[in-house]
Amino acid sequence: MKRTTELSIDRREDTDTTSQRPQEGKIEPGDVHAIVREKYAEVLRSERPKKAGRCCCHVIPSADAFASTLGYDKNELAQILPEGANLGLSCGNPGAIAALRPGEVVLDLGSGAGFDAFLCGPKVGPTGRVIGVDMTPAMVRRARANATGYRVRTGLDNVEFREGQIEQLPVEDSSVDVVISNCVINLSPDKPRVWSEVARVLRPGGRVAVSDTVLLRPLPAEIRASVDSLVGCLAGASELGDLRAMLSDAGLTDARLVSNDGYIDALVDGGDPLYLKLASSLPAGHVAHDFVTSMDITAFKPSVGRVLDE
Repeated sequence: MKRTTELSIDRREDTDTTSQRPQEGKIEPGDVHAIVREKYAEVLRSERPKKAGRCCCHVIPSADAFASTLGYDKNELAQILPEGANLGLSCGNPGAIAALRPGEVVLDLGSGAGFDAFLCGPKVGPTGRVIGVDMTPAMVRRARANATGYRVRTGLDNVEFREGQIEQLPVEDSSVDVVISNCVINLSPDKPRVWSEVARVLRPGGRVAVSDTVLLRPLPAEIRASVDSLVGCLAGASELGDLRAMLSDAGLTDARLVSNDGYIDALVDGGDPLYLKLASSLPAGHVAHDFVTSMDITAFKPSVGRVLDE
């Protein structure tokens, strides 16, 4: 059963580019981009278009079925998405919380094969635009190839894909109405810079609609040090209080964070190896969603002239 909770307080308590895989416990910030790029390129090389992996490491039976558990409309998926766009890498549904309007410009951070970008395209219509940014060249190539199928299915030519890092977005200042992202920001080794970049590219009055994994308590050391936990969108997740601070420091306001523990429960119940390992390492009386959750994150860039409280 899906369990959704709005959190208003901090609940914390106590291939393209290859690289040598670091040993467990020795993940350096400078290694993160190469590790993530290699693992996500591997998703494409494995050619499992109808399989779903939680982030990039773990397989569940069907990408489309898993998307349905996150609130995606199966008819919309069938009508809009080209084959191979849904790689099953989601932990939420940012398009559902973005309240998109015709004519808006949307930026998708870590756009992968184009899944959320293509679904946003019809919502902003022919006068709007969707820009996907991804640092993995193979993903960008796949997304651009998929765009042909999107144009055939929808009659729209309003989605483009750019190669780049989300810490240094290839996007002009104040040029975007909405920034979305789906289970990607947790992978960044410099999250404060990501949120600063989000604020930079948003127009005054623009908004954030992001789904991501968030830590409610510090992870056990053996989970935190695991490469699989990093690329599986667990070890790199921000703690809730840190996330709130980063949003505020970036100048984003009116933050609202809504937790969906049902996502974590589904992974444990479905036998996801990473989450079973997490569950087995927890103190007695605790379950996985006590430590990590999937969260919908919304916030705004203040309009010009708005006076903020000190």
